[in-house]
Amino acid sequence: MDTIAVLIPCYNEAQAIEKVVRDYRRSLPEAAIYVYDNNSTDRTAEIAKAAGAIVRREYQQGKGNVIRRMFREVDALCYLMVDGDDTYPAESAREMVNLVLDKQADMVVGDRLSSTYFVENQRRFHNVGNVLVRKSINTLFKSDIRDIMTGCRAFSYLFVKSFPVISKGFEIETEMSIHAVDKRMRVENVIISYRDRPSGSESKLNTYSDGAKVLLTIARLFRNYRPLAFFATLAGIFFLVALGIFIPIAAEFLRTGLVPRFPTLIGCGFLGIAAVQSFFGGLILDTLRQKNQHDYEMLLQSTQARLTKQLEENSLARTV
Repeated sequence: MDTIAVLIPCYNEAQAIEKVVRDYRRSLPEAAIYVYDNNSTDRTAEIAKAAGAIVRREYQQGKGNVIRRMFREVDALCYLMVDGDDTYPAESAREMVNLVLDKQADMVVGDRLSSTYFVENQRRFHNVGNVLVRKSINTLFKSDIRDIMTGCRAFSYLFVKSFPVISKGFEIETEMSIHAVDKRMRVENVIISYRDRPSGSESKLNTYSDGAKVLLTIARLFRNYRPLAFFATLAGIFFLVALGIFIPIAAEFLRTGLVPRFPTLIGCGFLGIAAVQSFFGGLILDTLRQKNQHDYEMLLQSTQARLTKQLEENSLARTV
């Protein structure tokens, strides 16, 4: 088991990967540096290996798929995940790692938005999207994560081995953030500097299609992690619409004793039924969520026990 593992997911980063590997090797000389190549068509893997990285491959396309593979295969007390495009300088690596190893943080977020991101990033809609996503998640989940979409994060062993990777693409960072908040993981924010991609290097993130996926992911995770709030809100909308339709019909009945719009009244009734079903569906799903929370806590205990046993075995092996 490594003490520190630097994880670098890559797709066509031949221009920057050598510098990234050397920078993090200099900042964390004791760390094992893993580069996971995701079907690059350039010399990314070859250059990374020559720079001293451990190179592995993930053949299913998508950043989420790469992270899923990395988290499964690498065992370490602390994981530092960065991008291979040289946008995250290595100067803050030691501070982030120490928060995991010494202060028992489960996830450390490299906060770009509080430093140079809005100056360095030339993609205006990326800036707007980052702010929108941050405000949405912090409002819906009552959290204080200052950079939801950052690709620079440090993790504990417990987080990595208990995190179910569902997303396939760039929505993965959003999923990590919400998972940490929902499972009461200890999250720390560290302000890091950010620099734009070097000239000639292209972002793989599509502002519109990937942005839409991120927003849909937020909605999906809000439904899954906060089912009572989600379905109670839906029930409230159905009820208000039904009430808005019913009031004129009731007023007309009280005035004339007639109900001339029976189809509208029937539709109003169905909306009322949908409101009741949504509310009680949310109650049932919230009960299941609490059961899942209990099962997750038991999983954490077994994961911690496995880690303790492995560390004891490693210590004994070194003694012998």
